[in-house]
Amino acid sequence: MRRVLASLAVAVIVAAGCSDSSSDDDTITLVTHDSFAVSDDVLEAFTAETGVKVRVLPAGDAGATLNQAILTADDPLGDVIFGVDNTFLSRATEADILVPYDSPELANVPDEFELDPRHRLTPVDRGDVCINFDKAYFAGQGLAVPETLDDLTAPEYRGLLVTENPAMSSPGLAFLLATVAEFGEDGWRDYWQRLRDNDVEVVSGWEEAYNGEFSAGEGRGDRPLVVSYASSPPAAVYFSDPQLAESPVGTQLASCFRQIEFAGILKGTSKEKEARELIDFMLSEPFQADIPLSMFVFPVRDGVALPDVFVEFADVPPEPLTLPPDEIGENREQWIREWTDTVLR
Repeated sequence: MRRVLASLAVAVIVAAGCSDSSSDDDTITLVTHDSFAVSDDVLEAFTAETGVKVRVLPAGDAGATLNQAILTADDPLGDVIFGVDNTFLSRATEADILVPYDSPELANVPDEFELDPRHRLTPVDRGDVCINFDKAYFAGQGLAVPETLDDLTAPEYRGLLVTENPAMSSPGLAFLLATVAEFGEDGWRDYWQRLRDNDVEVVSGWEEAYNGEFSAGEGRGDRPLVVSYASSPPAAVYFSDPQLAESPVGTQLASCFRQIEFAGILKGTSKEKEARELIDFMLSEPFQADIPLSMFVFPVRDGVALPDVFVEFADVPPEPLTLPPDEIGENREQWIREWTDTVLR
């Protein structure tokens, strides 16, 4: 879903009238994952307010963006990085590539989203990776929608689920972490063995899963269960033509894993003042209000009005699954290796 919006980042660069180099006195570079998107007038408003232009530099998916930032720490690609999420937070902070900054705008952000007490990373948006289901398929088959993660291993759901490879995909990694949170260190590999025995399909990324294999996606595939987002239902309505009165996509709320995305100032910037201004702006009401229909995630700022399509169709899990960032950091690579051994070999 968010990959559909990736091309908008290029439009942002042009619309903001940015140069090709962050060394220009009036330009800073925002290094971000490919799914970053924002309305043209939002960054224009930042420039009008501060005199600072923003060059947006897409650098791959979230993991690749962070990797590049770490590898180029001695000669940073830009001034601010966006898109590090809680699954990679500890890696970013341990790499010592970020300048601490306690934005005054954090007074408007609930403490639950502030995962770095030293403020090297500032929360910007939140979302939930969840199992989505094709409502028409289950109604047509007279089959109950699976309500829990454990249900997905039942014989009646054999061959129905497609997920992404956690070594290659952010939602795939989040779903792996959801199973660790749900079944614990002693049970998650057995769970994945049961999913494998139940003919789970694994693909490289979200686009292939949702718009290729998912039966309610653009490709009208043959899998009615997919790892995607709790915001997939409003996206399905928003992009429909003519616009639908009901979303064709539902969410299994018991499967959801909370994702929080952060921004931070890169060490080595010569424009720390301007970078701080951009961090503040990303927490401002205009930027936060633009997030839902630009990136199809939720703002972190309190009191920001959501668009009607989110209010009506977004599925919000009451108790999303989570893991402490330090625990993720200590075990992420091992869990991915063990997942690969269990599911792909």
